[in-house]
Amino acid sequence: MRVLLVDDEESILVPLEFLLKKGGHEVVLARTGEEALRALEEGGFALVVLDLMLPGLDGFAVLEALREKPSRPKVLVLTARGREADRAKAMALGAEAFMTKPFSTRALMEEVRRLLGEG
Repeated sequence: MRVLLVDDEESILVPLEFLLKKGGHEVVLARTGEEALRALEEGGFALVVLDLMLPGLDGFAVLEALREKPSRPKVLVLTARGREADRAKAMALGAEAFMTKPFSTRALMEEVRRLLGEG
């Protein structure tokens, strides 16, 4: 399945890309909210792993744009912003899951599999 990984930190992108590819997924990377929206225009994504703190358009703006799409991928927010208000806002905007950094790679991959119906 195709996964869009959106984060501006290479230290997150590189290992997550490796893990997702190892799990059999096709991975597309975006480092800004604008790049994420351009990639989403192509369609075909089953999941978006989305950071909230991005240069330019933030993750909340990406979530708002996704709300307008008739068929949209599931969204797992992965962020250092762990306040309950951030979680509530992300979920209200349509995110299916919310995890905070730092995170366990095992827990993240379990959540990805759950969201994609892989186990």
